Amino acid sequence: MYTKRIFPVAGVIKWTRRHIFLFLILSTIPVILFDVIGLKWLHVPWLPLGVMGTAVAFIIGFKNNASYDRMWEARKIWGGIVNASRSWTIMVKDFINNDHTKAPLSDNDLRTIHKELVHRHVAWLTALRYQMRADKPWEQHLKTGKSNLEFRENYYWVCEDTMPIEEAIKGYISEEEYKEIFAKGNRASQLLGVQSRRLKELMQQGAIEDFRHMEMANMLVEFYTLQGKSERIKNFPYPRQFATLNYMFVWIFIILLPFGIMQEFEAIGEHITADLVNHESHTSTLHRIQQFIATHFVWFSIPFSTLLAWVFHTMEVIGENTENPFEGGPNDVPITNMSRGIEIDIRQLIDDTNIPEPYVWKNDIIM
Repeated sequence: MYTKRIFPVAGVIKWTRRHIFLFLILSTIPVILFDVIGLKWLHVPWLPLGVMGTAVAFIIGFKNNASYDRMWEARKIWGGIVNASRSWTIMVKDFINNDHTKAPLSDNDLRTIHKELVHRHVAWLTALRYQMRADKPWEQHLKTGKSNLEFRENYYWVCEDTMPIEEAIKGYISEEEYKEIFAKGNRASQLLGVQSRRLKELMQQGAIEDFRHMEMANMLVEFYTLQGKSERIKNFPYPRQFATLNYMFVWIFIILLPFGIMQEFEAIGEHITADLVNHESHTSTLHRIQQFIATHFVWFSIPFSTLLAWVFHTMEVIGENTENPFEGGPNDVPITNMSRGIEIDIRQLIDDTNIPEPYVWKNDIIM
C-alpha cells in the first residue's frame, strides 16, 4: 500500500513507458499514410468515435468501481481480523485461569497455555497470509509482465514472504502440530481446528468453564468467517468475460483514435491556411513557416492521440492491478504489515518475549 499523497509522476511514466512508445507508433502510422502518402480517405468520423469513447469510459469506470469494491472489502475483512485477534487474546488472558480447575495450574503453566494459544493464532495469521499471497492463473500477467515485474523488483517486492511457509510457521507450533498441519491442504483451517481441539481439552481440565468456552469457540467461528471472506475474494476473480471485453474495447478505441483525431486537426490546419492567405506578408520567412505548419497541422494529432490513449489504457490497467487485493502490489491491502502489527500487539498483551520489530518498507510502501 502506497502511503504518500500521490505516486511520483516519474514513476508512473516509467511504469507505462512501453505503452507510451507503442501509442506513439500507433498514432504516427496513420498520419504518415494520411499526410505523406496522401491517403486522404483514411479517417474515421469523430462523432461515432466519440460515442465509442464514451461507452469505453463507462466500461472502464464500472470495472474500476468493482475493483475498488474488492480492495475495500478486503481491507474491511482484515480490519476485522485485527479487532478479532485482539479480542481473542484478551479472552485467552482473562478466561483461562484457576477459577474452575480440578487441579490448580501454576502461574508458569497458565502463561505457557496463554503463549501456546496466542502463538498458534499467529501461525494461523501467517498461514492465511501465505494462502492469500499464492499465485492464481488470472494474476500471473501482473507478476510476469515486463513493466509490473520491473516495478516490483525495483520498488515494491515483498521480500519477507519469500521465506517458505514451513519455515515461517514452524516457530509458533509444536512438532506434532507441524506434521499434522502440513499433512493436509488448507493450513489455516487446520490450525483453527487444532485451536478448537485445544480449547475443548482445557474445558475438560476445568481451565475454561462452559460459558467462556462457548465465547472463545464463537471467536474461532468468527476467524473461520473472516478467512472464508478472504478466500472468496482471492479465489473468485473479477469475471473474466467483463475483463476480456473491457480489454478488447479499450484497444479497439485506442487503435481507431488516431484516425478520428487526424480529420479534426486537418480541419484546424485548413482554417489556419485560409487565414494566412489573406495575410499581407506572403513572402516573409515567418509566413512561410506558418503556412508549412498549417499545411501539415495534422501531425499535431500524434501527441494528442498518444495522450488520450495513455489515459484510457492507464485507467484500464489500474483497474486490472487493483482487482486482486492480496498480491502484494503497491495498491493492495498490506496484509504482511498488518499480520506483523497484530503479532506485536497480541504478544505484548500476554507479556511475551522476543517480540519481532515492525516491518520497515522502502519507497513509502507497506505490504
